[in-house]
Amino acid sequence: AVVLLITDGLERDDVTGLSQEMERLHKSCRRLIWLNPLLRFDGFEARARGVKAMLPHVDEFRAVHNLDALTDLCTSLDRRPAASVDPRRWLRTGGRRAA
Repeated sequence: AVVLLITDGLERDDVTGLSQEMERLHKSCRRLIWLNPLLRFDGFEARARGVKAMLPHVDEFRAVHNLDALTDLCTSLDRRPAASVDPRRWLRTGGRRAA
C-alpha cells in the first residue's frame, strides 16, 4: 500500500514515541509519502521536533498546497520517487531547504 500522510509536523504534544510509530507505519506499507503544506514556503526549515522525528521514516517529502502540487503527486504515484522529494536531503542540510 501507498500511505499519504498529510501534516505540517508541528506537533504540540510530547513527541516521545513518534519516531517509533513512524517506523512502524513505514514498515507496514510499500511507500510512505509525507505531504506537508508548509513546504510551499522558501524559508521552511525542518527544525520542529515532530518534523525531525518523522523525516527519517518517509520515502518522500512533498509540498501539498495547490493543484500543481497535487498534479505532481498524482504523476509521481506511477513512478519512482525523484531526488527532489527525498527526505534525506533535509536531514543532510541540517533541516534547511536543499538546493
